[in-house]
Amino acid sequence: MAKSETDSGSLYDHDKAVLEKLGYKQSLDRSLSAFSNFGVTFSCCSILSGLTPLYADALQSGGPMTVIWGWLLVSFFTLMIGLSLAEICSAFPTTGGLYFWTTRLASADWVPLASWVVGYTNWLGLPRNGP
Repeated sequence: MAKSETDSGSLYDHDKAVLEKLGYKQSLDRSLSAFSNFGVTFSCCSILSGLTPLYADALQSGGPMTVIWGWLLVSFFTLMIGLSLAEICSAFPTTGGLYFWTTRLASADWVPLASWVVGYTNWLGLPRNGP
């Protein structure tokens, strides 16, 4: 059954109320076209630049079975991480993302350390240019 205009309006109002409860005002358009969604996903996954250089090592070390089973295993765990992050993101839909999630999910005593660990590991995971 297709949603009517009133359903999408009530979802927008609900999202706006959740953001107000979190202390934020709805000011950005939070919609993506299918092409934009594909572009963001493809750039985050970085399949061509991250996976292709590893083929030679995998083929020399374990052969084609290493590539096939490794791809399937890593894909499964990446999907599980993505699903858990999507669940957190839907509960706390803010721009601050990782840092806001950390302040909400960690106990008060651990927030500074947890925020530092999250920020540092995020920095370590960013792509680097140069040697």
